[in-house]
Amino acid sequence: MSYSAEISRNSPTCFLFLIDQSGSMSDRFGGAQSSQTKAQKVADAINSFIESLGLRCTKGDEVRNYFEIGVIGYGTDTGSAFTGNLSGQILHPIGTIFPNYIRMEKSIEQKETGRGKVENVEIDFPVWLDPKSSGGTPMCAGLRQAYNALQEWVNKHPDSFPPTVINITDGASTDGDPTNDANKIKQLGTNDGQVLLCNVHISSTQATPIAFPDSEAMLPDSYAKLLFNISVTLPEPFLQPAKDLGFAVNPNSKAFTFNADAVKLIQFLDIGTRRQLDLMR
Repeated sequence: MSYSAEISRNSPTCFLFLIDQSGSMSDRFGGAQSSQTKAQKVADAINSFIESLGLRCTKGDEVRNYFEIGVIGYGTDTGSAFTGNLSGQILHPIGTIFPNYIRMEKSIEQKETGRGKVENVEIDFPVWLDPKSSGGTPMCAGLRQAYNALQEWVNKHPDSFPPTVINITDGASTDGDPTNDANKIKQLGTNDGQVLLCNVHISSTQATPIAFPDSEAMLPDSYAKLLFNISVTLPEPFLQPAKDLGFAVNPNSKAFTFNADAVKLIQFLDIGTRRQLDLMR
């Protein structure tokens, strides 16, 4: 069965995020009632993802390089969304990324203390990615940079679990039809399977999300249908994790969510990574 290669330090896999950093990402996530912009919510989700993955890869004092991670932002500028020591290239081993956060921030979380009581607890969390929102939505340019980085990666790791690409956007591409560039990425792969290109559409509205559709007929417009068609069909090993989170999926479901809210964004990242975590050795 494909998508079953063991993930180890000698045979890593990679996650590459493409994030829309256009001006509209400064709008509030889910409408005016939200306290955060779409750009901030996406940055928070990716920062949380990196922290969780880094902790999973930590054994004693060592962060083991089971994964490589990249974040490409596309807006006024297109390229690595990392800054500082990580800005020079697209993909980095988790052992390089994890200690190279740009700062620590504080947040308040609610914690149960027993007997039904809840108290607010201040915690520190690392930040690797800052929100950014300006310019148009040059998705094609972002996909081309992703292709170049992934082509080099799969050539170096022919027997590894194939890369997972997650494109997070709130609007239509402003530099052309991204279909051809997306298809080039989907044609890349390793001996274990093709690259997994997934798409998450986020919105300022509170309309009901459409998660993992199996037909474009249920989608509201041509833009949603385009994202549906450039997404891969969800491979069989990913179906059960989606079902575990309550999604109705079948062998024709696409790795695509339209009008995702904050919860669906986090769940999508969980489904997109759970298979790989199960294969860590």
